Amino acid sequence: MELMRSLLLALLAVTVVAPGALAQDAPEDGTIVDPNDPSVVYKKKTEYDFEDDVVEGSFVRPEGEYLDARRSARHSSLIRIRENFVPEMLRSAEDI
Repeated sequence: MELMRSLLLALLAVTVVAPGALAQDAPEDGTIVDPNDPSVVYKKKTEYDFEDDVVEGSFVRPEGEYLDARRSARHSSLIRIRENFVPEMLRSAEDI
């Protein structure tokens, strides 16, 4: 019993202390290191400058005319809303 208790306390201590030991300090120069590949370092902020570039494009539309569909027909509801459930309640009370 004493052995199991000491093993449980040791496991609890490792569980509490281990995450703090595995945590990495953030670099102070504002870079981010890839956790999968520590040799890859990213800048914290990246800026792209498109001032001198000419961007050309065209607006793409479908060819042909726009056809409007027929409006859907309105039907009455097939669900009948009941006013009361007295017959079912009486049958339920009789079954008890």
